[in-house]
Amino acid sequence: MPRRLPRNDNLSERIYLDLRTRLQRCEIDQDGRLVDVEIAAEYGTSRMPAREALLRLANEGYLVGTTRGFVTPRLSLEDIRDIFEVRKLLEPRAAANAARDLSRADQDRLTAAIVEARAAAASDDIERLILSNIAFRAAWLGAVRNERLATTIARFVDHVQTVRLGTLIDPKTRAVVAAGLEGLYRAFLDRDAKAAAAHMFDFMEAAEQAFFSVRKAELERESGPAHVGRAATSAQGG
Repeated sequence: MPRRLPRNDNLSERIYLDLRTRLQRCEIDQDGRLVDVEIAAEYGTSRMPAREALLRLANEGYLVGTTRGFVTPRLSLEDIRDIFEVRKLLEPRAAANAARDLSRADQDRLTAAIVEARAAAASDDIERLILSNIAFRAAWLGAVRNERLATTIARFVDHVQTVRLGTLIDPKTRAVVAAGLEGLYRAFLDRDAKAAAAHMFDFMEAAEQAFFSVRKAELERESGPAHVGRAATSAQGG
């Protein structure tokens, strides 16, 4: 049965938004291939809107084109380092601006997300923690007046989303995420721009270490520890 899509005049846009949401939630198998004719059949449409949506996702870095369809990117250690370098430059400033401009509606969304995150942490529900993390990010990014800045940040975060499941399997990483969200939440509620920026930078540092560790372990399984050791040294600038 074709997937039901939200109402939108542009069919390609509707497919794009639904696929992007599925990618954000890690619902698409990292080893699978997305082929335009199969996506068209899945959504009950012609090939062209499906292909336009897939090409847009590829242009934005969510997918990579191959001769046999589209796949999710396989991040190298260098990719992770580069992505977090950009995030650490952008997100603390954006968090400070969000703390300054947070509305009551934004605050309510943050509160709902942190309540979900606490419940997920208490029950060790990884999927629920991922979704509450996404909701928390969407809430504070919604308070950023610079839409280009917010969109850029959201995209870079999404690019490492496929690694997040691996990091959150580790209980220590889940504790770091929960603590990071709590610190940010307090700074946002206090409208403390300086504290929000500091908490966000610390959060990025901890997230980078977790992501780097998980991807390094994956590469070791795929290629052997000696090869990965050289790549890690290069990625870290050593």
